[in-house]
Amino acid sequence: MITSRSLWERASAGIRRGYGVSELEDQWTSALAEAERRARAQGRQDIAEYVALRSTNDRARRTAIDWLITTFSELAADVNRAGSSFQTDHVDGHRFRIGSATMAGRLLTLRFGARELQVEAGWPRTPRDGFIRGGGFACAHIRHIGKSHLNDELLLTRSAASAPEWTVLKKDGKRAVLTKESIAKHLAELGKT
Repeated sequence: MITSRSLWERASAGIRRGYGVSELEDQWTSALAEAERRARAQGRQDIAEYVALRSTNDRARRTAIDWLITTFSELAADVNRAGSSFQTDHVDGHRFRIGSATMAGRLLTLRFGARELQVEAGWPRTPRDGFIRGGGFACAHIRHIGKSHLNDELLLTRSAASAPEWTVLKKDGKRAVLTKESIAKHLAELGKT
């Protein structure tokens, strides 16, 4: 029987063997599908439901991270078409820390002259990576290099309608939903001369 622990051990082994995040995600998806199939075949509905929930959450994480990176990229491309000169770099398999946890995911770097904006998003992949505090299931940073007062920390949560949404964690403890307009403001700050 495949247990949650053995799935984590497989994922950890993939990282130790040097698989990138995309390859690890493919293996993880396959392992989850196999675990759910076996659990259903053995009549273990409780395990099958857990694995199905895990698969759903992983899809939501990937979709939300794709939306975040794509929205920044598309808005930067729009600004470039209007005459600006943002340069972009994408990195998959990026690892970063939030608190005591290590996230694995993606990094988008936008440059405008000497200015730089980094968007990093991911979630813990193995038990050793820790866990996300605050009720979220993925995290992100928007970092203005050299202007930390403009930085935002994001938490992926479920909206009232149960859809995933990026929430900005304000310094005063309040939360606000990240919107396309918020992203445009970050790009406007990057493009200021």
